[in-house]
This record gives sequence, structure tokens and C-alpha cells, in this order.
Amino acid sequence: MNMDDSSTCPFCFLSLPSSQLQWHANTHFEDDEFRSPPSKKAVSDLHFDTAFGDSNNLCGGDGGGIGRDNGVWLMDEKISHLVDLQIKGEFHNVNGGLMNLLRNCLESEGGNSKSILSGYVDHFQSLKSEDVGWGCGWRNIQMLSSHLLAQKPEAKEVLFGCSGFVPDIPSLQRWLEIAWERGFDEPGSHHFNNSIYGSKRWIGATECAALLRSFGLRARMIDFGPKESESLYLSVPGSSVGEPELVRIDDGRKRKAPSFYGPMDRYLSSQSGGVSQASCGTNAKSCSSLNVNIDKESGGGCMVKSDAKQSKKHQVLMDFVWNYFSNKNSIHFGYRRVVFSEKTPLYFQHDGHSRTIVGIQVKHQRNGILHYNLLVLDPGHSTAAVERSLREKVGWQRFIKRGVHTLRKQQYQLCYVDPGIASEEEMKKLKTMDSVFIQL
Repeated sequence: MNMDDSSTCPFCFLSLPSSQLQWHANTHFEDDEFRSPPSKKAVSDLHFDTAFGDSNNLCGGDGGGIGRDNGVWLMDEKISHLVDLQIKGEFHNVNGGLMNLLRNCLESEGGNSKSILSGYVDHFQSLKSEDVGWGCGWRNIQMLSSHLLAQKPEAKEVLFGCSGFVPDIPSLQRWLEIAWERGFDEPGSHHFNNSIYGSKRWIGATECAALLRSFGLRARMIDFGPKESESLYLSVPGSSVGEPELVRIDDGRKRKAPSFYGPMDRYLSSQSGGVSQASCGTNAKSCSSLNVNIDKESGGGCMVKSDAKQSKKHQVLMDFVWNYFSNKNSIHFGYRRVVFSEKTPLYFQHDGHSRTIVGIQVKHQRNGILHYNLLVLDPGHSTAAVERSLREKVGWQRFIKRGVHTLRKQQYQLCYVDPGIASEEEMKKLKTMDSVFIQL
């Protein structure tokens, strides 16, 4: 790099000789704004729209910028700035841990059952004053991140600039913008016009995966859907993602399906401009907004009316979740009824809402049939209410359990994180969003 070349300060955009740029940039950190505790205004004032770089060193850099590409240096400065100014996400802290309370409840149940849990998870609920109606995707990212920070040392070393905490939604939005600017999910970035900060636009599992992948985490995605929609998935040879096609709707007519930029985003709505989550965060109180009965067999949980054929199809998803948490049946229960898995929670997306799957239960019924219940944390529920029900062991099933009969959507998607940190070569591949398709 020629030290006599002119460069631009990433904070104020003043053009200076490169030899003076580092000294000038350091003066910004002498201002009151950077010495005082970070604020939402400080995060909003960050500039993320000028340079492009691809730095994997999110926990610091050489600081000098000498001998480095100017775009990479500017990206490192942006990351360092966000690390300093990001704000810790607020959540209701559960004494003793929410997952331990859930384990106690599962162990106290009668009947012949076995359950697998994913380990430590903090519950992040949507707040009326902040994100009810649109924020469930971000809340699930926070829940998954809380597990990674608590259970995965390698993830803690790279996530959010080694801050050791889960950032709030505005800070996460900034991190996603950085992921886009570094080339992760470029088509998705274009869909959002490269900007998400301060927006109430819905996001989905693709954005979760892109954000986590930008830190070097191996975020994987699974799509579940009918055979006729197979061509919409990038994982299928000869897929026609991005091309409109005729699809049948409920009344037998046909219409053109929207164009999708990636395998996970069949939920994009031209009216909302984001993932279709019209009920996101609105089902917190009960299942009264659905066509439901009380499922006595699963302990009072919500049962959506569904036929046997539909349930049989969606058993494929249940089987996947069981095999995922049991690590292909490598887990041994012994005399225990509840065990913890080393697997991460699952970001669970469908048209209308997203939740976090933290485990699964199987009950052996008298007729020999296995009855599965997904164990979920819903951002639409009050953490305090969930905690109270678990401590009192009263009514907790309706918050946590979801049987196969509750799966009424035609398509679902999951996102999880494999162990380890990606190499530099693998990071290049992770920039392209992909998924595995499983037919329902």
C-alpha cells in the first residue's frame, strides 16, 4: 500500500493521506461518544455503507492497516467500532436455568417416556414496546446465540467480537449488515437493499444462517416440503430457484409462485417485503387463535385439528429432530428419562411464525405407537409465565410441547450449527446459502 495515497476515514469520511489516517481515526475514540457507555443512538450512527472487505479476524486486528487492502482495513474498523458500541440484549434471567426446570418437569411425568434436551438456553421474549409482530426471527437468533456462548467455547471466541454476551436486536441488525457486506448471502442482501438496521421487516432462517456463518460458524439449513415444490430448493439438481412457476393453491386454481432468491425463502411476501410471519409474537397468551383442542395425551398442550395422513407426512420432520438430538441414536439413557445432548437448538421456521426447538420427547403408548412431542421455546410467550409454570409444574406443557398433529404447514425449515470453526477456504463456500431438502 502506497503510504502517500489518499484514504477515507471510516467514521467521518474525511479524505486524508494514508500516513495520517490511523492517527486521525484514533482521535475519534477520544470523543465522549466513544468513552461513555454505548447507546442505541451510537449504534445507529455507525457507517456501514462504503467499504467492502472480508476479514475473518472479528476479535481484533493489526490496527495499523499497513500492507493490507484498504477495504479489509475499513471493514476491521467497522467491526471494532460495533464491538465497542453494541448493547447487551435484555431478557428475564431464570434462577437455576430454564432448561433445568424443564428437565425436572419431564422427569416428574408419569408414563414411559424419554426426552433429549439441547442444554443451556436463555429465553428471549418479544416485547410490546419493541418487536411484537415482527421480531420473532431475531429473538430465535438470540436464543440460539445464548446456547452457543454458554455451551460452545469455540463459538464464544468468535461471536460478536468476543463480547461474551448476546446483543440486542439493533446490534444484531448491524452484524447482519456486516455479514452481507462481507459477501454472505449476497442475493438476500440485495432483497433487503443491503440495509436492515432500524427496520421491522421480517427475517427467517436464511438470515440466521448468514449471520452465524459470518463468524465462521457452520450453520446448516434443512428444508421440509412437498414433492411438487422440490424445484424451489437449491439442493436439488436442476432446481429453478428464482423462476416463477405454477403452483396449486387450496381451491384447485393455479397461480404463479413468487421468485425466491434462495432455498429458505418461500415465505417471502410481496406485500410485507419479508418473511411472512403475520402472527409472529401474537400467540403468546394461548392457542385460542388456532383451530385447536386440548391434547390430553401430551399433558394439556394445544392440538391442532389434522387428519392422519397429514400427521404421517410430518412424522418425517419429527424423526429428523429425534435423530438430530440423539446423534443417530448414540445417546444412551440408561436409567435416566431425560438426557442432555451436545447438539445446538434448532431455529424452527414456518409460514407465520418461528420458534426454537430445544429438545424432543418420545412416549411409548400402549398400542406400541411412538408419540413424539417437540419441546419448543416461543418468543411470543412471557418468560416469567413459562418459568412460573415450570416451577409449579402446572400447565407447562401448553407452553413447551408440540405434537406432530400441530404441524399443519406445508413447508418448514430448520437451522442448526455444527461443531468447529470454518477454515478460510470453507468460509468462502459458506457465503453461498444452501440447504438439504427432505420431502414431506
